[in-house]
Amino acid sequence: MNDPFEIVGVRPELLERQAPEKENRWYQGVPWLSVIVLLIIAGGCLFCKWIMPKDPSYMDLKNYTVAPCGEFLFGTDTMGRDIFSMIWYGGRQSLFIGFVATMISTSIAIIFGTVSGLAPEWLDMLLMRMTEILLSIPNLLLVIFLQAILGKANVLSLSLVIGVTSWTGIAKIVRTEVRQLRSNEYVVAARCMGGGFFYILRKHLAPNFLSSIMFMVVMNIRSAIVEESTLSFMGIGLPLEIISWGSMLSLSEKALLTDGWWIILIPGAFLVVTLLAITRIGDYLRKELNKKESYL
Repeated sequence: MNDPFEIVGVRPELLERQAPEKENRWYQGVPWLSVIVLLIIAGGCLFCKWIMPKDPSYMDLKNYTVAPCGEFLFGTDTMGRDIFSMIWYGGRQSLFIGFVATMISTSIAIIFGTVSGLAPEWLDMLLMRMTEILLSIPNLLLVIFLQAILGKANVLSLSLVIGVTSWTGIAKIVRTEVRQLRSNEYVVAARCMGGGFFYILRKHLAPNFLSSIMFMVVMNIRSAIVEESTLSFMGIGLPLEIISWGSMLSLSEKALLTDGWWIILIPGAFLVVTLLAITRIGDYLRKELNKKESYL
């Protein structure tokens, strides 16, 4: 006698035929080209002493504005300096400013945002209004104003000025994350047991919001390099004797008058490629963060 009931759903034989789901590896989707290019440029800048054929600051007036050739791979500038050596030596200054300024801005943002997130309502509102006022002022104007107070620009002063003027965006994100975390049991327990501000920040808060700000931290490196280049290009950043990608681009007027296209194109190409690589890495971090948030 036939069974009057029929089993519905996926048949067992079809389950066996289904291909197993591919496990997502951590390295899948990583912008490897950007990572490799950035590592090559950063490595060349860090170890520039071993790859520079000439002294980047030496002015060979007999060979000024020489086009790229066998002796001068990237040519020379209007003062006879070897552009190939200047690229690697100057890149070290630009990357140093980018990383140091980002470390300063990130430290300020984490402390300020955490204080605001843990503060009472009235103090939190006061701190956030101050942050919004700073956000409403163009960052470049703040950098120029502070640098004018400090005097002649150098690598450390420019890193400090850029760092103390670019923390507001990260601070707002940290404040939002801390306000969500401060009512968790482990944070309340740590405060009841006498845990200090920096202990709670280091042990309980920072590990939970660092991934949320990593994208902005990477993009701050890019912004710091852009600001240094912009200021030097405008003639109010690093002086010509301090070689950086920005100070090299500040010779653009003289280069155009002498048809020295390589003086502008080569440093500009290195700057653009570096910024694009950092942007791609930052965009990858943002997408990974969005994936993690969608799983929660």
